[in-house]
Amino acid sequence: MKLRIKIDGKTYEAEVEILDHQESAPDYPPYPPIQQTFGPAPPPEPLRSSQPDTDGKENGCRSPVAGMVVEVKVETGQTLEANAVVIVLESMKMEMQITAPHGGVVKNVLVVPGAAVKANQLMVEFE
Repeated sequence: MKLRIKIDGKTYEAEVEILDHQESAPDYPPYPPIQQTFGPAPPPEPLRSSQPDTDGKENGCRSPVAGMVVEVKVETGQTLEANAVVIVLESMKMEMQITAPHGGVVKNVLVVPGAAVKANQLMVEFE
């Protein structure tokens, strides 16, 4: 079969052969099904707020998140009541107050204002 084609005002003649469906496209083997190579993620480990002492009490305050120390509200040797504010942290432009888990005496302050802390980092130790 001959065809006449006009492209941009110029005429071309072409000879075209019409093939059967089986001749026009090669047979390709079917794709194998996709194997799932991933599974559900394991649940995250809970953050420890502090480590237990020998008598079962928590012996420190840990950072619950990564952030920056804005203010340290305690000193070494200071006696605290339970739930007293110990440290003020800033994380993602939000401030949070970290409190003492129980009453006691501050043994050591391990951070200063402006210090960057990691999640679960020990900031204050208690006796």
